[in-house]
Amino acid sequence: MNPGAKEGGLVRRSSLGTFDSFNMVIAGVKGDLAEGIELIYDPLMAASLDEAASIYGLIAEAANYPSDFSWVSFRLRAGAKWHDGRPILPEDVLFSLNAFREYSPKLSAYYRHVVHAEKTGDREVRFQFDTSGIRELPQVMGQLIVLPKHWWEGTDNSGKRRDISETTLEPPLGSGAYRIKQFEPDRFVLYERVADYWASELPVNVGTNNFQELRFDYFRNPDAAFAAFKAGALDWRTENAAKNWATGYGFPAVKRGRVVKEEFPIRSVGMMQAFAMNLRRAKFRDRRVRRAFNFAFNFEGLNQELFYGEYSRIESYFDGTELACSGLPQGRELELLQPLRSQIPPEVFTTPYWNPTTPDDNAERANLLKAFDLLSQAGFEVKDLVLIDPDTREQMTVEFLIGDENLERVILFYQPALERLGMKVSVRLIDDIQYTNRLREWDFDIIVANWPESLTPGNEQRDNWGSRAASQHGSRNLIGIRDSAIDTLIERIIFADNRQELIAATRALDRVLLWNHFVVPQWTLFDQRTARWDRFGHPEHMPKYGQAAFPALWWWEGEQWSTSNENGRELSELFTGSA
Repeated sequence: MNPGAKEGGLVRRSSLGTFDSFNMVIAGVKGDLAEGIELIYDPLMAASLDEAASIYGLIAEAANYPSDFSWVSFRLRAGAKWHDGRPILPEDVLFSLNAFREYSPKLSAYYRHVVHAEKTGDREVRFQFDTSGIRELPQVMGQLIVLPKHWWEGTDNSGKRRDISETTLEPPLGSGAYRIKQFEPDRFVLYERVADYWASELPVNVGTNNFQELRFDYFRNPDAAFAAFKAGALDWRTENAAKNWATGYGFPAVKRGRVVKEEFPIRSVGMMQAFAMNLRRAKFRDRRVRRAFNFAFNFEGLNQELFYGEYSRIESYFDGTELACSGLPQGRELELLQPLRSQIPPEVFTTPYWNPTTPDDNAERANLLKAFDLLSQAGFEVKDLVLIDPDTREQMTVEFLIGDENLERVILFYQPALERLGMKVSVRLIDDIQYTNRLREWDFDIIVANWPESLTPGNEQRDNWGSRAASQHGSRNLIGIRDSAIDTLIERIIFADNRQELIAATRALDRVLLWNHFVVPQWTLFDQRTARWDRFGHPEHMPKYGQAAFPALWWWEGEQWSTSNENGRELSELFTGSA
């Protein structure tokens, strides 16, 4: 952080799709949440960008918990207040917990261990847990976003009572460094820094939140957003397309040094990004079928043809971290797996996980033969070049459901290999709202999904892979995993009493997930590719786990911005819904 960072300026960034709600409580259940809404709220405690598993006081000035972690209490700061000047109270904290537990399936699972929450003083609140020994629970509760009870239980300008279970485009009351200044649904949302932000002088905030305004402009597709950036109508871009990174930055502003390309190492998260199969569909329930899809995936050819060789193959659900499994299980990891031997794939104990590789045409043919062999073992057969499903006695059909048009070319590259196996393959590209609704109802065969993993996994693993979450709409268990061995290992992670136990349990879970072949792992890059107009400064030494840490630690150093680009073309021409 730079305590002397300049303050002021406007940052313009892009978001894809649409938004119709400012209510973060029901995110993932109803509506499309506006980008950046988290900026208006503060949590009880703030995460550190330099430490993997530390949080520091924000709304709460102190935390207290016993050695068995069976409860935690927080003392709120006397000066903590909402943007309307009213103090943040224990009643707000209790209201927030109840709202998230009632209306957010994901957070309901995250906070499931809280059996009792109460106000224990004028500025104190206590959470009692249903079990002891879970070291992360005090920290989990410290991450709680606090919402204003009096605002949500009040009425809007028309006299209508607000409903936290529904979408709303009324700008909510917050307590954070920013508030909503202006917005237009489907086009933009603009946040402004709060002049009298109550926590601006706290150590966790010094040198942060330096920009006067933060704006998110919505675009119909990624190409339109990139065009707006090149035109100077956007300031900052995280580049996710290898093709753009390799070939798209030859425009004059880059050559003149006005646009800066920079890569920042990613150390804070592991990642599984993959083709994810829906186990609720009978055709995917045999793991040999799922493994066949991996043998049909020519990653090496895809990487060279579409990605300019930039990516490496994902080998773990915790790829890029010390939590990823490797080799064969040993020591404590093996001890955790031994009691589950009869419930998990035998390869867990005999073979390090591996993805099929396709270095040449001969390997591609061999992999397709192996894929067909696995399908045959699962009861599939070929008649007149058509792969027959043993259950339906009809051709095996597969639909890839996507909401991002950039993924279409990836699947079209993959499609011929699956068709050579006798499948009927289709790609369905739908808009953002339809895509969200179909995922909520698990109405898909295969999607492209990702699961970011922190360096301290815990309760969220239940939401990702737990049996209970498989039937909870809005959970991250999109695959539909119901596996008692996986449930057991998740509990081992949650109840780990030290770092080494956590690592062993996580690696054990990783192995079991991998060898069940729930997904076809895709690709990763251990750097964040960014491009920016040369208008900003950042600390010389960036935080270890902050990646680019934009815009949190950056500041404005540039000229005045304009909504017209260098050629005079208006930004509005590129917005979602524009002509």
